Amino acid sequence: MENTKLFEELKSILKEYEGQLSLAHDKSTNYYLNTSANEKNKKGEFFGAVQVKKSYIAYHLMPVYYNPELLDSVSEDLKKRMQGKSCFNFNQENKELLKELAEITKTSFEHYKKLGKV
Repeated sequence: MENTKLFEELKSILKEYEGQLSLAHDKSTNYYLNTSANEKNKKGEFFGAVQVKKSYIAYHLMPVYYNPELLDSVSEDLKKRMQGKSCFNFNQENKELLKELAEITKTSFEHYKKLGKV
């Protein structure tokens, strides 16, 4: 498995929102975004992350934890990649699943905007 390439592919999905979120970590094995601090949330809130683990790359997307209905249209193939309620694990590149994950991330971001978290 080419960890670096897969990590960068997954990171690119979240990086699209970097300008509107707060960058917490940007390392070669850990990329992490929070919502910005505001009057309602003084510290900001975890939005998403990509992390290199021993045998897979983890993609965390916190909005789906709080709003599981965001996963209603997720394919069975992507659901099989889920560990817990908000983490997707990958050990190889799959363009279709990455495209689907990008759509879920976009929907999640828009949902957070509607809630005033972004």
